[in-house]
Amino acid sequence: YIQWADTNKFASMLLRDTKHCKLDAAADSQAHLNAHLSEKKPKDHIVPYSDALFCEAAIEWLIETDQPIDALNHKSFRYMINTAARATNGIKIPG
Repeated sequence: YIQWADTNKFASMLLRDTKHCKLDAAADSQAHLNAHLSEKKPKDHIVPYSDALFCEAAIEWLIETDQPIDALNHKSFRYMINTAARATNGIKIPG
């Protein structure tokens, strides 16, 4: 039977042959997902805008850079803020 099955390219259904096929299939199958998974890099988290958050950041900027209080009312500062406000995905400050 085994010789005939090999000659005629027939899959033997004898118990010992089916056990070998199952063992071979189990060895070829995927045992773990670890090799297929990769860790995602975290995206930059952009904090949603709020007037309170902007006020806090502006005050912190004034203090940290030793700016006069009137700097928030300067037309160049307002132009910069209005330009940055149109950004949809945050801004990148050069330097």
